Amino acid sequence: MDRRSVAIRAAVVDLQSQLDKARLPLTIHVGAEVRLDERIPQFIGAGKILTLADQGIYLLLELPLGMTIDPAVLVPYLTHAGARIVLAHAERYDTLVADSRVVQSWIQQGAALQVNAPSLCSDDPASAAAWEWLKRGWVSIVATDAHSTNTRRPRMSEAMELIVGRLGDEVARRVCIENPARVLDGRELLLQG
Repeated sequence: MDRRSVAIRAAVVDLQSQLDKARLPLTIHVGAEVRLDERIPQFIGAGKILTLADQGIYLLLELPLGMTIDPAVLVPYLTHAGARIVLAHAERYDTLVADSRVVQSWIQQGAALQVNAPSLCSDDPASAAAWEWLKRGWVSIVATDAHSTNTRRPRMSEAMELIVGRLGDEVARRVCIENPARVLDGRELLLQG
């Protein structure tokens, strides 16, 4: 097993223990972004790659920035290994922002789009793309991509309020609560009806 995966799993167990001792009602789950690598299928099978909630189902895939990758080749290749692709911070990829047909191709191949809450709270090209994709029903998950409470703050509550204000409670619940819970349970994601 990969040393990083072992270290992350151990850190999650330790943090959960500390939260339980402090009687804080919060459950921590294993997971990490996985950078694109041709060895992903063999790594998944060997437990060397962390999937979301460590269930071996949802793979949070991070693509190289500034690079176009054909999902018609990539997604079936990874899906064959048993992984369902969640494309991490999709709004950060220039090729997706520039051409909605590329976004549609990823979705048609079976990938789910995840956008970051802070992107919904800003005013830049990534924000405009994230909002457009939410309106079209293309976003499956909104997540924090938080790194600390000072820099890259979570901003999840703020993003949820903005989604409710612009697109309604149903959309906010689906992308911020229901689909993330489905990932943790290993269930199929809900699509916009």
